[in-house]
Amino acid sequence: MENPENNFTPQESLQLIESMINRAKDKYAEDGSMYLMWGWLVFICSLLQFLLLHVFQYEYHYIVWLVTIPFFIYQYFYVSKKQRQQKVVTYTDSIVGYVWITFAIVIILLGFIVGLLTTGEYYTHIIHILLAIYGMPVFLTGVIVRFKPLTIGGIACWILCIISCFITIYDYQFLLIPVAMLVAWIIPGYLLRAKYKQQ
Repeated sequence: MENPENNFTPQESLQLIESMINRAKDKYAEDGSMYLMWGWLVFICSLLQFLLLHVFQYEYHYIVWLVTIPFFIYQYFYVSKKQRQQKVVTYTDSIVGYVWITFAIVIILLGFIVGLLTTGEYYTHIIHILLAIYGMPVFLTGVIVRFKPLTIGGIACWILCIISCFITIYDYQFLLIPVAMLVAWIIPGYLLRAKYKQQ
């Protein structure tokens, strides 16, 4: 019986080896779309919340975050479609996926817990906590896929978390969220898109 491997020409064999090396090296073919979508969404929502809270002094300033619900639905279908189209799932893909699933669960749990706390001034610490959490998946993804802008973006979130502790006026703490989105999600998202197009 003829071995199927014998059907490869030397040139085809070299191309196969090269493609496997490139796949292992650059398999995380993220085009930055999710970073850009969520980066800009959170950027805009946090600014709107600041305006509603500080300028208009609207009691239900947090209502702007309801706009994220359809984006969660969109992301679910987007990721599902992408996974169906993906022929090979590497260990890197799996780890990065679990990092972001962990992040999503923590954010949902945080929202649930904050919703239950109706007394005290717990809300004055929410920005510190959010900035600390935002940095986690960005930093870990940067380390896993060896993409420095993401690693730096994660560290920037933690630095902003520390800075937020010294801002005594609660309203102005909200302005650190769009800054965090810019350095941790939006800029790395555009850099990822540029890298993706080069590939």
